[in-house]
Amino acid sequence: MLSFTGCTYGLTEAESEELRIMRENTNHWKVKKINSTEQRMGGFCPLTPKEMGIFLESLGYPPITTIYIASGEIYGGEARLSELKSRFPNIISKEALATAEELEPFANHGSQTAALDYIISIESNVFVPSHSGNMARAVEGHRRFLGHRRTINPDRKGLVELFDKLESGKLKLGSSFSRLVQEMHKNRQGAPRKRYGPLPGIKGRARLRTEESFYENPFPECICRSKKAF
Repeated sequence: MLSFTGCTYGLTEAESEELRIMRENTNHWKVKKINSTEQRMGGFCPLTPKEMGIFLESLGYPPITTIYIASGEIYGGEARLSELKSRFPNIISKEALATAEELEPFANHGSQTAALDYIISIESNVFVPSHSGNMARAVEGHRRFLGHRRTINPDRKGLVELFDKLESGKLKLGSSFSRLVQEMHKNRQGAPRKRYGPLPGIKGRARLRTEESFYENPFPECICRSKKAF
């Protein structure tokens, strides 16, 4: 995913080069040259584990919060999660919840192991995607269908601006920073809303690309509602 999106923020030069070569050698990935800085500033990159930790902390989640990592192999291994674990030590995964024998039938079946993550994401108290990929959008839509379960969709573009101000010293962690993050996300927590339509003045296939995915938000067509509910 990092290779495909061209997101290399926080990686070493060697890691960035490895991802570039992977992208170059994958024929069906048409876009080869990607400006990583532009991607990040545009909000198209996943939040790093460190950024996700700061984000959740700023939203008010306490250190005792249990966090399930719905992911395949993490690039850089467990060391990449160290700064998230420093804030939220109760990090778990399917490998921690299930025995090796229970997971053995799913070995070498990526779609099936992803399905395990999907089920847990659907049933979790809160779902917070670090990146708006196909699975994250499907989970969000499914949770809406099941009664608009709380799903916090990070404003990555806005958060990047805040994180960069932290790095430069223009902002500091604390109550003021938390208020900025909370205000930014008060309307991004899965509350009922109609699906965004296409942008005006655009025709043809391009019109479809500007419309919010039905799988991300099936409201109102596929969600029963009373006049009092909404």
